[in-house]
Amino acid sequence: MYKGLALIFGFYFLGELTSGLLKLPIPGSVLGMLYLTLALLSGLVKLEDVEDVAEFLVRNMSVMFIPPGVGVIAYWSLVQSQLLPLSLALALSFAATLVTTGKLIDLLGGEE
Repeated sequence: MYKGLALIFGFYFLGELTSGLLKLPIPGSVLGMLYLTLALLSGLVKLEDVEDVAEFLVRNMSVMFIPPGVGVIAYWSLVQSQLLPLSLALALSFAATLVTTGKLIDLLGGEE
């Protein structure tokens, strides 16, 4: 389990380091996930090495949503005053994600 944690956090750190040093607009966590994906696909990292830790993190992901939920409650007056722009942004981003995902599935040959 320690090896899996070290690999996951190592790739996270590598992504944060890359993003910080190169001043990229992409978050380091996203770069770290890309690095880990490439390492898994190339065989540099074996799936068995990170699988148990990844499953544990996914099973307990709901705990990660507690701080943002508390933030929304703490700043409810600010959220309330900006409810229309926030709602529009959420609706538009949802629609864009839905359309993009559908087009990507069509492009990759999801339906024959």
